[in-house]
Amino acid sequence: MINRTDICIIGAGPAGLFTVFQAGMLGMKCHMVDALDFVGGQCNALYPEKPIYDIPAFPEIVAEDLIKNLEKQASPFSPVYHLGQQVVKVEKADSEFTITTSKNTTIQAKAIIIAAGCGAFGPNKPPIDGLSEYEVTGGVAYMVRTKNDYAGKKVVIAGGGDSAVDWANILASVAEKVYVIHRRDKFRAAPESVSQMKEWEKKGKLEFVIPFQLSGLEGQGGILKNVIVEDLDKNKRALEADNLLCFFGLAMELGPIADWGLNLNHNHISVEAHNMQTNIEGIYAVGDICNYKGKLKLISCGFAEVAMACHTAYEKVFGKPLHFEYSTSKGVPK
Repeated sequence: MINRTDICIIGAGPAGLFTVFQAGMLGMKCHMVDALDFVGGQCNALYPEKPIYDIPAFPEIVAEDLIKNLEKQASPFSPVYHLGQQVVKVEKADSEFTITTSKNTTIQAKAIIIAAGCGAFGPNKPPIDGLSEYEVTGGVAYMVRTKNDYAGKKVVIAGGGDSAVDWANILASVAEKVYVIHRRDKFRAAPESVSQMKEWEKKGKLEFVIPFQLSGLEGQGGILKNVIVEDLDKNKRALEADNLLCFFGLAMELGPIADWGLNLNHNHISVEAHNMQTNIEGIYAVGDICNYKGKLKLISCGFAEVAMACHTAYEKVFGKPLHFEYSTSKGVPK
């Protein structure tokens, strides 16, 4: 079975979901492919309860709610989702593309918009023994689905970046105790967030374990009992813990996208800044995966890139220039 559509969107994160809306407002139908078995990309996979502050008209919105709103905004245009599968092959014949996924789904589209975020991603894991035993039970994890999972528990957080600091602040409000392990006393995070951690420390809800790094785990049957840490002089300390959360960043790979003949720049896809088109006519890239002079990795910038890509793709899809109308004039289909 061949699924025919106007645009095939690769990636179901914020930029991908907004593409459905923008394309729909221009009369274009979309099919969407994502390797995850749910929409939302990193927002849902890594930090669903993390507040986001730079979305226009929302002084604060948690990532999960942002995704729900984007889904609702896209729903009038009946997108077709192909989740839990990866695009493995793209072929161009005449003016159309044939896209094949890892589940042998075939999609024929007139344009492709790549909104794959950072590509295929997975957590960087610490080099300590026994991780897999505790990963199965949730004793060791690399993301937080809901803060309530850690209510009343002793939680060790390892890392010094934004994710580690943000989750330390969020979990300190519900956990019995939060330990923050870092190799130095400087954090790669917003100063206000670091100050907030220090306030939790004063309240006795959070303890800095500095300068230390992970050394080992103790427990039985996948149930974590202690996290062993070690300083630069090899002095060890056991932290009583129910959970260990590791935030050492993501290992990112473009996956099969790297073999499509696109111009790449350090695992990002180079595009024309005025229309988001790649070096292959009819293929566009938006959001974190694209690169051009002056690029900013902000969700709000990704939304603007989506609009430019869709307006450019219109002529490719319909073979005629776009007669632009504002949404206030045309409204949204019921």
